[in-house]
Amino acid sequence: MSDTNDLTRREALKIAAAAVVVAPAVALRAGIEAAAPPKFFTPAEFSLVDELAEILIPADAHSGGARAAAAAAFIDRRLAELADDEPRALWRAGLARVDALAREMYGPAFMHLTPDDRVAVVTRMAGDEEKPMNDEERFFAELKTRTVHAYYTSRIGVHDELEFKGNTLLNEFVGEDISKS
Repeated sequence: MSDTNDLTRREALKIAAAAVVVAPAVALRAGIEAAAPPKFFTPAEFSLVDELAEILIPADAHSGGARAAAAAAFIDRRLAELADDEPRALWRAGLARVDALAREMYGPAFMHLTPDDRVAVVTRMAGDEEKPMNDEERFFAELKTRTVHAYYTSRIGVHDELEFKGNTLLNEFVGEDISKS
């Protein structure tokens, strides 16, 4: 190599091969998954999960939220793939508990509440995250864990929110030289 910025033929082939492997996964998470009908959730459950996830990770000026990252679709696909029925039963019961809690607090089901009332229901569910004591708090922990995982494995979470630039060549290391300390 004549210059450190020149790629060898072998390096270029490695990059091209990696792109072929990664591109389908990125395309799936970028929108194809969101367009497909739910595999596990009913349409009403899917809408509820989508709304709950967006409350947890809302869109802002910096990046899209959980809805833009198709977090509900990701959660739906993962639950549909499980061999164990216990997590699916937890989700069905948890979503039913969200509606029951909304009715206890305000009267109508969760999706018929105002945005502020929805946030209040989720806030109550988050009651004691460290030591969940009841069904809605245990479900909240599951909801939050899966939503965060779905978001931070999406293009929006990784590239927009975290501003990950990928594997890039650094011509110089801009960190601190601790050997001179």
